[in-house]
Amino acid sequence: MMRLSMAKKLALAALTAAALAIATLGFGTSGQGSMTALTPNAAMAQETTPDAATAPLPEVPELVLGNADAPVTLIEYASYTCPHCANFHETVFKDLKKDYIDSGKVKFVFREVYFDRYGLWASMVARCGGETRYFGISGMLYEQQKEWAASDDPTKVVESLKKIGRTAGMDDATIDACLGDAVMAQALVAKFQETSTADKVEGTPTLIINGEKYGNMSYEDLKKILDEKLG
Repeated sequence: MMRLSMAKKLALAALTAAALAIATLGFGTSGQGSMTALTPNAAMAQETTPDAATAPLPEVPELVLGNADAPVTLIEYASYTCPHCANFHETVFKDLKKDYIDSGKVKFVFREVYFDRYGLWASMVARCGGETRYFGISGMLYEQQKEWAASDDPTKVVESLKKIGRTAGMDDATIDACLGDAVMAQALVAKFQETSTADKVEGTPTLIINGEKYGNMSYEDLKKILDEKLG
């Protein structure tokens, strides 16, 4: 399990500032794949105005799969830069989705955890695709985690994330706008801090099943718990 203690030590402003490095440092790509400066967008400009500090943050929608009225609700807290989370989605989530979510037995809620700016950027790209594409992009992020998250060069990370976004059907202008959305970055971090604190999340992946908290586990162990909850 990847520990969350380090993330809890990060102030909201510090992590948000890290997220905004894409815009402030000018990370973007040209059609040929070379790095070019991003023009500061309206969201970035808004942050510098006096009203921005007091303006209400946009709503961050929950990421949900399955039957809204299912007898069991499973909330997963996970980070896109967490290797244990990638392994969980490879070895557990696929069977969980097939056997319980798609069958209407379990309502699945995915909540993003941000250990670092790369994980936040990945979330912003995934959410850029909207509700219909989110979980498809999420799967690609985990499947390709070793490739895009391994670099120490933020420009390479951004280009790798944009490549995933393009594979999902988005163009560069759309992805750049999402990555440069300072207000949404702030809202995402605020939502993460609110929910993870309320649920006392200490590491990833963390599962909340009908209000009870569990750590990482095999599919066999998860299946036993779900079957008990389903009666």
